[in-house]
Amino acid sequence: MVQFLFLKSPNELAQNKMFMQGTDKSGRLITVVFGGRHYQNKTGGLEEFKRFVTFILERITSRMPPGQEKFVAIADVKGWGYSNSDIRGYLASLSILQDYYPERLGKMFVVHAPSIFMTAWKMIYPFIDEKTKKKIVFVDSKQLKSTLLKDIDESQLPDIYGGKMKLVPIQDS
Repeated sequence: MVQFLFLKSPNELAQNKMFMQGTDKSGRLITVVFGGRHYQNKTGGLEEFKRFVTFILERITSRMPPGQEKFVAIADVKGWGYSNSDIRGYLASLSILQDYYPERLGKMFVVHAPSIFMTAWKMIYPFIDEKTKKKIVFVDSKQLKSTLLKDIDESQLPDIYGGKMKLVPIQDS
């Protein structure tokens, strides 16, 4: 296990970009991440971001329902722009997910993707392993709710996507 696993990242948590609650129809925990709220940390840098990613993944795995080993992510990149671009951070988080939490991601829905995001995506995509690539679904905004409802009951779908579940940020306690 990596030494920085349980160290907190207050600067990253303060960005209020990660949420976790509810389960999909397969019983997998639902997480929501807002890419437009991520800014490269100037004080703690890449190491603090890696601690944040590890802290979040530990939180997710510790809260998975009994018998469940995977989670679902909704990556909302609405408003994402150059100021949110953190290729080194994204590659580091991808490495942590793939190397230390293999096969934990069940599915990822990428929603509200602006065209500028797709430029960064092209740089990251080659570093994603083939199994993970198959789990990533880009969702057309016009079919957002209907696409998510195929995997998530309305009672478990976050309210910002037309469901009934209120978002609850991941806290450091």
